[in-house]
Amino acid sequence: MKNRYIFKSLALALAVTAASAAQAADFVRYEQNGAIHWGELVSGTIHQLTDAPYLGGSRTGQSVAENSVTLKAPVDPNLVVMTALNFRSHIRGEPAAYPGLFIVPAGSIIGPDEAIVIPTETTNFHYEAEALIVIGKRADNVSIEDAPDYIFGVTAGNDGSARDWQSADLQWTRAKGSKTFNTVGPKLVTGLNHNNLQITGRLNGEERQSENTSDMLYNFDYMVSYISRYFTLEPGDVIWSGTMGTTRPMVAGDVYEVEVEGVGILRNPAVQGD
Repeated sequence: MKNRYIFKSLALALAVTAASAAQAADFVRYEQNGAIHWGELVSGTIHQLTDAPYLGGSRTGQSVAENSVTLKAPVDPNLVVMTALNFRSHIRGEPAAYPGLFIVPAGSIIGPDEAIVIPTETTNFHYEAEALIVIGKRADNVSIEDAPDYIFGVTAGNDGSARDWQSADLQWTRAKGSKTFNTVGPKLVTGLNHNNLQITGRLNGEERQSENTSDMLYNFDYMVSYISRYFTLEPGDVIWSGTMGTTRPMVAGDVYEVEVEGVGILRNPAVQGD
């Protein structure tokens, strides 16, 4: 059964690679004059869209230079699903027989260069480099084979985690989903092979994490299928990959970068909360 799943995953990965070139595009959310817009980024110019790209947004005819606006997180989800213990390098012992899921509030998400505010109540706050997929159309009981059709694009994220709260609380909601804990960006990119992307995390410029989405125990196609058995995924909802390796604390003054192949570098400073 496990081998059959591996062979299916390899076939799907090849199909995604073959189809990717014609669909490649970069999308951003940005703030201009106090308003938030979606746009398509082409060679440093953002072409404003009427709506989110996964909702069929089209160009309005207005454009702006990328360096003249503030980029926001390129996601606007209702449902944020995270995956626990999804890389063998991040677990002890044998993997679980099924993915570990948890949900965090969408309000925990911030964008590129925004500050992660570390509350005074936590003394063990960790970085977690991850990749994210964004759902492109309503997904309900989707098969693994059909799952790629429901994935719109890929972006990068840092799942900030208060480890002391994780061990103390009944659920992980506070430890993983407090305000500013989850950074996402800088772009939402289509046409990438989501099952074969390098993820790199750097603390103050020093590489701390590095692995590929091909190393996920349960890849994104499986995750879409599995999650859609229990929750209906809507356009714009996001699924996180889970993190890899051994994470360490970050403190006020640190800067963490997450680079996902084809997406770019997401950079966020940490500051001390009141």
